[in-house]
Amino acid sequence: MDAGGESGSGGVTGGGVHGSREAGAGPLLLGVRHHGPGSARSVRAALDAARPRVVLIEGPPEADALIPLAAEEDMRPPVALLAHAVDEPGRSAFWPLAEFSPEWVAIRWALDHEVPARFIDLPATHTLAWGRHEGDGGQAGRPHDPVGEIPETSPSEAPSDAHGTGPSGEDAVGDEPAPHVAVRVDPLGVLAEAAGYDDPERWWEDVVEHRGTGRGDVFEPFTVLEEAMGVLRETYGTGGHDRDLVREAYMRLQMRAAQREFGDDVAVVCGAWHVPALRRKSTVAADKALLKGLPKVKADMTWVPWTYRRLSRHSGYGAGIDSPGWYGHLFGAPDRPVERWLTKVAGLLRDEDRIVSPAHVIEAVRLAETLAAMRGRPLPGLSETTDAVRAVMGEGSDVPLALVHDRLVVGDVLGEVPQSAPAVPLQRDLDRIQRRLRLRPEAVERELELDLRKENDAERSRLLHRLRLLGVAWGEPAASRGSTGTFRETWRLRWEPELSVRVAEAGVWGTTVLAAATAKAEADAVSASALADVTALAERCLLAELPDALPTVMQILADRAALDADVGHLAQALPALVRSLRYGDVRGTGTGALTEVAAGLAERVFVGLPPACAALDAEAAEEMRRHVDAVHGSVGLLAEVASPAQDPPGVSGQQGGGDASGPSATVTGKDDQGAATAVPGQGLSAATAVSGPDGRGDAPSPAHRGLRGRWLAVLKVLSLRDTVPGVIRGRAVRLLLDDGELAHDEAARLMGLVLSPGTAPGDAAAWIEGFVGGGSGGGMLLVHDERLLGLVDAWLTGVPAEAFTDVLPLLRRTFSAYEPGVRRTLGELVRRGRGQRGSAAGAGAGIPGFGADLDGDRADAVLPVMRLLLGLDDDHDDDLASADDNDLAGVAG
Repeated sequence: MDAGGESGSGGVTGGGVHGSREAGAGPLLLGVRHHGPGSARSVRAALDAARPRVVLIEGPPEADALIPLAAEEDMRPPVALLAHAVDEPGRSAFWPLAEFSPEWVAIRWALDHEVPARFIDLPATHTLAWGRHEGDGGQAGRPHDPVGEIPETSPSEAPSDAHGTGPSGEDAVGDEPAPHVAVRVDPLGVLAEAAGYDDPERWWEDVVEHRGTGRGDVFEPFTVLEEAMGVLRETYGTGGHDRDLVREAYMRLQMRAAQREFGDDVAVVCGAWHVPALRRKSTVAADKALLKGLPKVKADMTWVPWTYRRLSRHSGYGAGIDSPGWYGHLFGAPDRPVERWLTKVAGLLRDEDRIVSPAHVIEAVRLAETLAAMRGRPLPGLSETTDAVRAVMGEGSDVPLALVHDRLVVGDVLGEVPQSAPAVPLQRDLDRIQRRLRLRPEAVERELELDLRKENDAERSRLLHRLRLLGVAWGEPAASRGSTGTFRETWRLRWEPELSVRVAEAGVWGTTVLAAATAKAEADAVSASALADVTALAERCLLAELPDALPTVMQILADRAALDADVGHLAQALPALVRSLRYGDVRGTGTGALTEVAAGLAERVFVGLPPACAALDAEAAEEMRRHVDAVHGSVGLLAEVASPAQDPPGVSGQQGGGDASGPSATVTGKDDQGAATAVPGQGLSAATAVSGPDGRGDAPSPAHRGLRGRWLAVLKVLSLRDTVPGVIRGRAVRLLLDDGELAHDEAARLMGLVLSPGTAPGDAAAWIEGFVGGGSGGGMLLVHDERLLGLVDAWLTGVPAEAFTDVLPLLRRTFSAYEPGVRRTLGELVRRGRGQRGSAAGAGAGIPGFGADLDGDRADAVLPVMRLLLGLDDDHDDDLASADDNDLAGVAG
């Protein structure tokens, strides 16, 4: 036998794998399906029988040094080998492995038996460089990798990953696979069709996954599969994939090297599709010629955690295994896999409060076995057990099946890697912070409630905000339930495997999370194209507590604001800037410089807003109305922050959740439009918001304390100027009325003027939309101010028929934004009709309102409950019992 030595005249030699292994039979080639539990069991049995002196595995050779880590106690699959270019960390590739992957079984067998294990696929240094030269947009090159039983197809064709491709080959970074040449044949499909199956997956499960290893020759499955793949390659060729030819040439060279060192006691675990090529005779010179001139990059490798959910995806980082949880069960179940599986299903459904008894499990097992026998299958598969669960445990419903598929068939298993695994410095720092804050990455999505008055929660918030700024989206902010205070945050957390790539990519900005986030924020500020982007970045810097980056961001913000003359841009940028001032309350961040910039921005908005509101079409007017709302909320908060002397004495909080003591406080929240609002007496003082808890911040200029008055003057101009669209004029009147700067009589007069017959119905409807629309609480205003409701009703009933169809869509949009209860109350008032008793606001003008006189019967019905609540029973003290029915009726009324 010529092992292809120095003469270079031969290839990898040796006969096929027939029956028992014989001396001189050549390397033991074990063709597998990646992530197949049947293949994994067969590999383990074959290695136990052959006892090779070395195990060669399809994978990047740079990972040889990482193999011993697989024996560590805290290494738990699923995991993946991650390779990334040193100079371009975003260019990376994965080799995922689960406990039921044949490669992982081979690694563990070699470590347990103290046998060398080596990876023999094309080095990652070439794999990562290949895509760069093909211009794949920064993603790692993904060579054609049939990973055993099936070649890949192009994205435009049927996805071959559905049959298990990809896990042992490189998974390109990104949401879509990198471009590659299509293969026009599905080997599994051809073999399944020849066997009379219409489903390649079911055929593979029947002949491999459900086949035991305790009977017959342990080498026979590999012999048969090798012969089948050889015939397929002879019939259909390789599909013109040059990358496969290069990879197979490199693997043949590595096999020759192992044979020179260990003789024929060599076992090779690789994709079954490659086995005929590795068995084929080829000269050393021919193989080296295929490898000549390959591009290279410097690459680093490590182990990273993986998830079952990622194994189930068919693109991007996925491996295309539809049921990793089911495969893991098949591999781990020592016996009775169907009974054990259905017991798991029953336990899951019981945990979700569904009634499932042991009798259900017994009946489901019987049904699954019966279905398998009717369908000619050796054992019940996933389809049979799913049908049994639907019929027996779900009573014909598919609802529980969705839960079973998500929790068991796929699963949320997240692997673990030992701390000794290589990692970029940024990953090390992140791991250290996660352990200190007790914030463990998990594959399942969960909500995290943070109270920023607590130091540990505040640090968790800073970490999550810094990671988001770095593009590591471990957590996404969510709406807090039951609280609008700025001291509370809610996050949705889920750790995805690709975040390891994002961390490696972010490592170019620094070696620690703080340093990297600071450098990234400064770079983003310099490259930001819009003023609103810079203000949003300033807000994120405060949330993430990046004091070193804030001066740079603020300087760029001031420069951009001075050059931007578009009032819309200024108004759009102001809310985010002013919202940032709130974070000084609970985070102790100095915001004095931010206050100065925000006040200057507000002044420019005041000057430019009235001219900018003239001659606008309907769409532009609506957008400007939203800007007016946002500026109004911002000015309200900014005026509070810029006027610390106005805070009345009282109580205040303390950074870190200390006891209340000292001057009054201001905590800000959001109104129903998302605009910032101030709530006195519930947090730290406004002075603390400006200067920080130690009082060392910059104090605002006294000139900024008149911002609110100047803004109200702008609103008055907008409310009276005829050239301003009605929707803006109506909103200006409403804001003035809410702030107490406009009397109810004057608001009614202005409404009466705009609803007069001389005003076009469309303009009047737009004014009403601005006044009571937009989710601004206008519905409640109409409920409680009967005179305004009467004005709207009188105008609407007087709209000419020819104009009513033009007005109706606008009015419908206005009133449809109200809460259902508000709409119902308004409908009842209008149905009741106008009474003689108007509201207090309307009584002086003599305008009839919609309120009726006191209903005595309805008031009497409330009295028993009121007596119970107030404790006014017969045995009560005389002073309390002296309250008469008239007093209670007044309370009820």
